[in-house]
Amino acid sequence: MNDFYKDALTAIVFFVGLFGFVSGEFIISSALFATAAIASNVNMNSKRSKTGKIA
Repeated sequence: MNDFYKDALTAIVFFVGLFGFVSGEFIISSALFATAAIASNVNMNSKRSKTGKIA
């Protein structure tokens, strides 16, 4: 999967979580925020291990 697609998918999950939070779906939005945070950290650590620095 391309880095752009990973970043786009993380952003989509974040915004869906934000929309869920505004709509009052707090449990679902919390799960989506957690998913976005974990995916973001995994992507950052993957980039760091490949290049030796943060891209």
